[in-house]
Amino acid sequence: MKHEICKIADIPETGSLIAPFFGREVHVFRSGGRIRAVANTCMHFGGPLDCKEGKFVCQWHGASFAMANGERLDGPAPASSRLMFLSTRVEGDALNYVWGE
Repeated sequence: MKHEICKIADIPETGSLIAPFFGREVHVFRSGGRIRAVANTCMHFGGPLDCKEGKFVCQWHGASFAMANGERLDGPAPASSRLMFLSTRVEGDALNYVWGE
């Protein structure tokens, strides 16, 4: 299965782009020369995330997560929690979600 998330040209050099994904949202961003996509869902209580100062921060309770690997940095989310990254591939001018290939 393959599904286009967004066009590469729409992804900012810093920060993130919020893109729709099967009725939910994902943050799409550049990290270490790669393009990544992570679910826009805090691991504490499911709140939406903001991309601020190189990390993702929950709008509801302030939990923060590293952009590079999704690990919890601080806040009320469980210490061992990490954000959910999507399996993606750049093909041509688009970032695609890929599953089962």
